[in-house]
Amino acid sequence: MKNLGITLLGLGPGDPDLLTRQAWQVLISSGEIYLRTRLHPTVIGFPPELRVHSFDRFYEEGNSFDEVYERIIEQILELGQEESGVVYGVPGHPYVAEATAPEITRRAKMMGIPVTLVEGLSFIEPIFGLLGIDPFPHTAFVDALELVTLHHPPFPPDFPAVIAQIHSPGIASDVKLTLLAVYPDDHQVQLVHGAGTSSAKVELLKLYEIDRSSNIGLLTALYLPGLDQKASFEGFQDVVAHLRAPDGCPWDRDQTHLSLRPYLLEEAYEVLTALDNEDQKGLQEELGDLLLQIVLHAQIASEYGDFSMVDVIHGISEKLVHRHPHVFGDLEIHDQKKVVENWQKLKSAEREVKPGKNGILDGVSPALPALVQAETYQERVNRVGFDWVNVQGVFAKITEEIAEIQNADSDEEYEAEIGDLLFAVVNLARWLDIDAESALRAANNRFRMRFEKIEAAARKGEREISELTLEELDELWDAAKKN
Repeated sequence: MKNLGITLLGLGPGDPDLLTRQAWQVLISSGEIYLRTRLHPTVIGFPPELRVHSFDRFYEEGNSFDEVYERIIEQILELGQEESGVVYGVPGHPYVAEATAPEITRRAKMMGIPVTLVEGLSFIEPIFGLLGIDPFPHTAFVDALELVTLHHPPFPPDFPAVIAQIHSPGIASDVKLTLLAVYPDDHQVQLVHGAGTSSAKVELLKLYEIDRSSNIGLLTALYLPGLDQKASFEGFQDVVAHLRAPDGCPWDRDQTHLSLRPYLLEEAYEVLTALDNEDQKGLQEELGDLLLQIVLHAQIASEYGDFSMVDVIHGISEKLVHRHPHVFGDLEIHDQKKVVENWQKLKSAEREVKPGKNGILDGVSPALPALVQAETYQERVNRVGFDWVNVQGVFAKITEEIAEIQNADSDEEYEAEIGDLLFAVVNLARWLDIDAESALRAANNRFRMRFEKIEAAARKGEREISELTLEELDELWDAAKKN
């Protein structure tokens, strides 16, 4: 006798009238059916003589959805090997927002078990019927149970999205928290309840209100309209690519990696200026300007076939995951110092497999500002124990370098000894956990503000700065410091 194998039956979105004719024929001709869950409205329309089994008890006994799904899959595969086969019914369509059916199909093929697919209307069509919206050209479909495990929505914010399985206020609250990383709290959204049933309902709400709905149930989904088209990284990439296209901007088309070097450095320093000034609005703008430079370089590289932005993002993502095994792996580290030590070990191992030099100072960019470069060198050699025993040794080194400057006999010696003094001062800053570059930038800023006050005082007295005596300048300087 031929093995009937496994019949995967789509039960439709909920209303028994929405069962396909093929599905109904299977129901009336089968003696029994196994359901992933009885908690689906279509079940009330089953033929009365049909014996119905469900796996709802697995949900009560399991510790996770993965565990529950694995038990269901194993049970169906076991039943599918019997001569009578098995009919397995799932809500909607077996291959739409359904974790068990695709995996059953994959394993059954490997085991030689025949599989018959009986299609069903999914929840998607009734949702868009209720909303009166066409999901094309690019609606994202997301499982709420996956979304709540993330810290950032996994789809472009200018895409509309349907988020399914918001079956409780708690899930709605967690979904809201993830979405608020990108969307404003008053973003207009729609909760769709019971799509494909006679009790279907649509609620228009603000995003922050979704977990307050009293209508949330097993058949609730969220429709999330997209933000402005210029809000996504992908959209920004397209803007930059258009600038570089034949019908784009002549200036942008002519740029190369080398010609953009000064702009990259300039924009990085403008970001630092915004940070120094604690100017959040300016920081937002300057980060955008810096991002433009990054995307431009990636676009140029992609045009020459060197690499793409996908490669850039994939590379840095892999690097971060690899260097944080205490976050993404099984390594247990709770001390910040141990985190840094492990980070350095991983970086050292990475250097060893790279071609070329593998010295501890390799990879420090020669284009770094001198103070940053000095600090980076010192931090790296510190990792292998090349450092002072205590900070007193650094103070002594600074005193020694000042004496050597005083004893210098030529311009070359002055330059060398002043360089050594600056290097020692950077070392002192590192020992005191002070960023030397930021400290000097702050000192420059203080000098500028104080000197501007001297200029203002001179103008108030209707005098030029050059007309003031050194004593008068010192007096104004002291006053500026006090203020």
